[in-house]
Amino acid sequence: MIPLELSEVAALCAGTLETAPDATSVTGVKIDSRVVEPGDLFVAVGAGRGFLVDARARGAAATLVPDDAFTALGALGGAVRNRSNAKVVAITGSTGKTSTKDILEALCRPHASAIAAESSFNNEIGVPLTLCRLEQDTEICVLELAMRGFGQIAELAVIARPGIGAITNIGPVHLELVESVAGVARAKAELLQALPPGGTAVVPAVAPELEPYLGLDRVDVVRVGGDGDVRLVGLETGERTTRLEVDLADERVDVEFNFKGLHHVDNALVALAIYRALGLPLANVGWGAREIVFSRWRGEELPLPGGGVLINDCYNANPVSMRAALTLLGTRAESRRRVAILGDMAELGCRGPAYHVAIGAAAAELGVQALVAIGPLARGYVEGALGVDPAVWAPTLEEGLEAAARIVEPGDCVLVKGSRAMGLEAVAEALATEVVTY
Repeated sequence: MIPLELSEVAALCAGTLETAPDATSVTGVKIDSRVVEPGDLFVAVGAGRGFLVDARARGAAATLVPDDAFTALGALGGAVRNRSNAKVVAITGSTGKTSTKDILEALCRPHASAIAAESSFNNEIGVPLTLCRLEQDTEICVLELAMRGFGQIAELAVIARPGIGAITNIGPVHLELVESVAGVARAKAELLQALPPGGTAVVPAVAPELEPYLGLDRVDVVRVGGDGDVRLVGLETGERTTRLEVDLADERVDVEFNFKGLHHVDNALVALAIYRALGLPLANVGWGAREIVFSRWRGEELPLPGGGVLINDCYNANPVSMRAALTLLGTRAESRRRVAILGDMAELGCRGPAYHVAIGAAAAELGVQALVAIGPLARGYVEGALGVDPAVWAPTLEEGLEAAARIVEPGDCVLVKGSRAMGLEAVAEALATEVVTY
């Protein structure tokens, strides 16, 4: 981290600041005492005040018990950002933002000193923590911005000050908070409105809900997909790779990526558009394309007994990402039996039950042969999945584990996916560790 003087930390952050003897500055910011290194500032978030002694024992230069943790972290992240000359990219969208971030990071690393948000560090805690990893020589910083309602992305953008803002797509997510897909577009467009003159907005070529927000003053708007500025003109899949031929405005590139799931194609197009906007060499864009490491629980594949495959995509779910994952299941299964273990999709408001029925119908349409539906709303999957047999509803996670034990057989290709609150990683872990009795 670009160092901050302790006197500045004290001025920025209301709360109780305790410093180590002879410490004058901090060179990192952590909220988990277990990863504190010498010179770090440990910020006690929530129950973190119970770990102050541990943080000091690990060499923290100072510990902070803030009056308001979000405000303090935002101030620290903003202060480090203000000292950096890095090009800051912010990515948001209804689906795919973490995977797009992962792809972009891999593309950038061979050509520039780049950092990117870890996992899904995308909120009022995660974004400042990523900014606090900026070094003097960092050239590119890739952020992921999430929202739970109106105004959150705008607040994060004030801290991050991105020069490039990308929206992967607009779909039915967080509807309890923003009411409609038009509301989703309005919330995501806060990122575009925060871009400075000379900035670049990367947006879907087909997203009518975004159109009211694209009259941006002195901002270059790059449209991705369809007949946009960045478009797919060729696709070839291998055993473990996907080769894309892409028109990037006035240039054509041929890139081989180390992913198989076709749902990543749109994410890759967005990443390529950002790569071009960063001014990185298009002739060498493929150098990092086979080094992508996707964040945990996002299409993660693991072997199962009898030559089976587990697709662990349980980090989150909404109607768009659920259909994409079911499509991936069909592609990856080949001759294996297709089993979908699906949990509730959260925050869909009054239309939630209808969305679950529709996804059940999609599962049947896409060739799912066995279904375990876990959670109160997940009953709709079974109602919609006409012709899928067996199709079992389990109202609780515990019952879902029992149903998986009965239904999953050696050699199956199994998708596990649901909203984060469902905790379906327990099902994936049971399958992967052969806890389930076949």
